[in-house]
Amino acid sequence: MKKLKVGIIGCGTIANSAHIPAYMKNPDVEIKYFCDILPERANAAVEKYGCGIAVEDYHVVLNDPEVEAVSVCTPNLWHSVISIDALHAGKNVLCEKPAARTYAQALEMQKAQHETGKILNIGVVNRFNDSVNKIKAYIDSGKLGEVYHVYASFRAHRSIPGLGGAFTTKAIAGGGALIDWGVHFLDIVMYCCGDPEPKTVSGQAFCKLGVDMPNYTYKSMWAENTKDLNGTYDVDDSVTGIIRTAGPVITIHGAWAQNIDQRAMYIDFMGTKAGIRLDYGDKFTFYTAENGALVSYKPEFEMKPHFENEINAFVRNCRSGEKLPSHIDYAILTSKIMQGIYDSSDAGHEITF
Repeated sequence: MKKLKVGIIGCGTIANSAHIPAYMKNPDVEIKYFCDILPERANAAVEKYGCGIAVEDYHVVLNDPEVEAVSVCTPNLWHSVISIDALHAGKNVLCEKPAARTYAQALEMQKAQHETGKILNIGVVNRFNDSVNKIKAYIDSGKLGEVYHVYASFRAHRSIPGLGGAFTTKAIAGGGALIDWGVHFLDIVMYCCGDPEPKTVSGQAFCKLGVDMPNYTYKSMWAENTKDLNGTYDVDDSVTGIIRTAGPVITIHGAWAQNIDQRAMYIDFMGTKAGIRLDYGDKFTFYTAENGALVSYKPEFEMKPHFENEINAFVRNCRSGEKLPSHIDYAILTSKIMQGIYDSSDAGHEITF
């Protein structure tokens, strides 16, 4: 079987830390292009990985008939534009999360996928996480009984990424803590619970701790190389919300930055027979009652790197055409919920879908 020729569009952090290494490990893939509007990034990728052609214009990648698939690893602003162009150029697409800056843009992406019939998967990588898939199997088998409430916490102590840069500029990112971290937590909940249709959302997003950028004191800063204290800070550094769905009620509490020095990254699944706490990115604990006693245990199993699982599934997908759990038709529900939270926060009242 000939190798799948792939183009990497956007050669920043997520491409270098996740997509490119996973493709490089897959024997059925050849990376033909590294594309970035900053030519030094594309050139650095060619040099680092010893393959591919460096280009600045993504249309060069899309116009090459040998390229069958692309990974879109750009800032959120360009997700919908590049993905839609790629689909219409006949390419299969893996677009990093979130699908787009807004739900409206995500709908345009979904429309293009339906029109072209090409693959459009979103980088909701936790759908390929071994812990998450075991929890889904527990829920699907009825081991938890009725899962009536799920609580997601994604909170850290003063950890705003790239202060003043793309991460904190709404026109580029679409939002802050919710769209950057919350997208993963909400998507895990939706996936494990069967992607239930959201009914209502009430939420509040706060833009508080990073506003005075020169005087912002921080514990850590991911993507600090993009920091620009003369830049923009107009996104949420914390958020809270309640989502009613056709399945469980979901509540969230998230913060890039809070004045509590306790990192809290977990999801609690509450069922009538049992409950589960997932430690984000790690394993989980199962709680129940048996024979008049309270019981808890932590299953032990091998966890493979979920980005590798995701990329390998996408590569197979390009050959098989099967519908993966990360398909836009599923991932778009998380975009709908996040948009509802932002709209509810702006309006000051609950949003009904």
